[in-house]
Amino acid sequence: MLRGILPVLCLVPLAGHGDEVGRADVDWIGNDIVIEAVRDSEVGGVTCHLAYFERSVLDRLSQGNWFEDPSNSAIECVRTGPVDLGGIRRGPEGEDVFSEGRSLIFKSLRIKRIYDEESQVLIYLAHASEVTEGSAKMAISTVSVADARMPGD
Repeated sequence: MLRGILPVLCLVPLAGHGDEVGRADVDWIGNDIVIEAVRDSEVGGVTCHLAYFERSVLDRLSQGNWFEDPSNSAIECVRTGPVDLGGIRRGPEGEDVFSEGRSLIFKSLRIKRIYDEESQVLIYLAHASEVTEGSAKMAISTVSVADARMPGD
């Protein structure tokens, strides 16, 4: 059994954690919306605020699904200091900035950064990533970097 699980566990990225900055109660059984500040360590000077739903123990008991939270999220990113684009991956694939598990092993909530060089904009895409099937749940935020430091500056 463990042999079958190990390859799947290797596909799960290590969770990059943001700092929890807020929490809103949404019902009487303890479900919450959590807001985390996620700083882009490769760029610096950009902070994203990611909001997502966190299920309570009571909700997990009543629904019978212990190991999974919804994939829905919202994101907003803003410049919080000087931006340095020297260390980022360029191209349409971009790179992951953040990943947090939303189920025991099969689903994660991710933030991917893509640089639109022509428009001089960083695009941050929050989306669910599932091993077994894709998800259309996503949110997007952009940050202008027209005056950012480029490699060699």
